[in-house]
Amino acid sequence: MKIAFLVTEFPALSETFILNQITGLLDRGHDVDIFAIKRPDTDKVHPDVKKYDLMERVHYIFDEKAFYNKLTRVLKAFLLVAGNIYKTPFTILRSLNVLRYGMAALSLTLLYAAVCFQNRKFDIIHAHFGPNGIIATFLKEIRVSTKVITTFHGYDMSSFISERGSGVYRRFFHNCDLCLPISVFWKAKLIELGCDVKKITVHRMGVDTDRFRRIERKLYPSEPVRILSVGRLIEKKGHRFALKALERVIAKHKNISYLIAGDGPLRSSLQSLVDELKLHDHVNFPGEVDQNEVLQLYERAHILIQPSITAKTGEQEGIPVVLMEAQASGLPVIATYHSGIPEVVIDNKNGFLVPEEDEAALAEKLEYLVTHPEARSAMGRAGREMIENRHDIRKLNEQLVQIYERLVHSNPRV
Repeated sequence: MKIAFLVTEFPALSETFILNQITGLLDRGHDVDIFAIKRPDTDKVHPDVKKYDLMERVHYIFDEKAFYNKLTRVLKAFLLVAGNIYKTPFTILRSLNVLRYGMAALSLTLLYAAVCFQNRKFDIIHAHFGPNGIIATFLKEIRVSTKVITTFHGYDMSSFISERGSGVYRRFFHNCDLCLPISVFWKAKLIELGCDVKKITVHRMGVDTDRFRRIERKLYPSEPVRILSVGRLIEKKGHRFALKALERVIAKHKNISYLIAGDGPLRSSLQSLVDELKLHDHVNFPGEVDQNEVLQLYERAHILIQPSITAKTGEQEGIPVVLMEAQASGLPVIATYHSGIPEVVIDNKNGFLVPEEDEAALAEKLEYLVTHPEARSAMGRAGREMIENRHDIRKLNEQLVQIYERLVHSNPRV
């Protein structure tokens, strides 16, 4: 099959779940092109980007100047129209129909995307995140004869809806061929928003379990218990509650270190909180890390903490891939009752779950794992088993191919 992935950024270091699908499809002999709205603002990339020579498959809808500068975007749009309207006049003119396509047309995103997809045929456009799914269905309306699948993750089912209203996907639901929420939690939300249940299939994200070694971690007398968080430094990750919980535990148990890997807009405020709580001897911020560095961090850590919260904007997580990677590495995890997280962390089995923003509960569970190495080992084993059974990327990619094949050979309504 010939498949187009429509994503916001590529290669995005934090979105290994998309990369794993792309490489899995290539391994199975399918032809994949990647269409990205823009380039990411980092030079770090996953090793598979180079291994599979994926940059040769990427088409950028906007270059950097057109994405960030409105005047440049408009001037280049005139050139795109002049250079392409004689080829596909109907497509070009419809892409500029603001009354029908709203902001997608007014921002010129639909025009740029239509030109980018021009003269290319695909069996499927697979969009990741709802807003990209909307663009994909608009492309289908104006020119692309194909099936459209959209995977829903997190912000597209939370803050995006809060900003645009509960009817933001109404037209999309009619035109999209299949919705792939990553959790049962998001499936229920899609149904609540009005999506036909026949158009919904839960398809979970996964990890390459062969890349993660489950090791029995031994703790020597002088060695600190190493706690780890991995992710962007943004509100929904809940880092400040982890720090406040750590302050409580440190009061009783000094031999603890906490490493917060990742970067983001909250870095300076989190560092200030570390100073305020007098945790600077226990907490480190190594910044953004690539996949090889993450693997090393997992192997050195004893506990992973992921205290996700609902941000003030309403933004929520999907199911953080770090929870799957950590468990594949044999780490016990502490997380929150948030979004679809309880579908991958079973309380008291492969980790602990606590209410959002409950630093006291976080501290209680953290202290328990710090002082009970046998519980860390048992939960680590259970976590590895969970990921092998339900989140192994090879099994999930086989399921994805089956989903594609059924869709390609079905009527538009699934």
